[in-house]
Amino acid sequence: MRAGGGAREARARTKEATITPDGKPRKALDSAEMGAIAHLYRGEVYRSTIWRTRLDTTTNWAVVTLGVALSISYAAPGASPLPLVLVGVLIIFFLVLEARRYRYFNVWRARARWLETHFYAPMLSEGDLHLEEDWQTVLANDYLRPRYHVSFMVAVGRRIRRNYLWILLIQSLAYAGKIMVHPTAVNSLAEAIDRADAGPIPGEVMIGIGVFYVVSWSGIAMWSKRDDLQRNKARGRAKSDSMG
Repeated sequence: MRAGGGAREARARTKEATITPDGKPRKALDSAEMGAIAHLYRGEVYRSTIWRTRLDTTTNWAVVTLGVALSISYAAPGASPLPLVLVGVLIIFFLVLEARRYRYFNVWRARARWLETHFYAPMLSEGDLHLEEDWQTVLANDYLRPRYHVSFMVAVGRRIRRNYLWILLIQSLAYAGKIMVHPTAVNSLAEAIDRADAGPIPGEVMIGIGVFYVVSWSGIAMWSKRDDLQRNKARGRAKSDSMG
């Protein structure tokens, strides 16, 4: 009987309001509520895993299409470098699609990470959930009014930094190599420009488009990196009152 009474007293204590150091009341979570949060965390991890798989799928598509373009352009001495240019359109399409998927993935990832840092970590290290910090209110508001945590351009920049910068670099080097050394090495810059001709489009225009192509995506990647650093500094000053 004493064991049963002790368990009931413990459950009652967890439901009682406690007082924080600044004198504000704080409601503790009982075992049922903590179990519900644990199931919520599992669901967010599952959803983030599913969307992470979808991100890998679009990256694989970009790699495969680039490989096909490489095979076509280097298949014969007289093969045109044009497939390496046209595949850039597909790579841009996959990048845009992956950035859109990343915005969804980032929602589930941010919620799971929020629970890890504000629920599990304090519970394991201190045994105190610090509900006075209102982290649970931030999470609740994110469920009540769901939104993307990053802009589309930030998502594009992050995907370029993670994967697509290397794909774009390989594409650019392959195009330059096709013009300069395949099937034979060029003897002058004028000859390289002549090889870059694509039908009625002169080689100067094709090379200029390629330079703009690489510089623009690299600029977006650097801008997003700077934006992420500023975002992290802002979160640090605000004591992590936002997600994403």
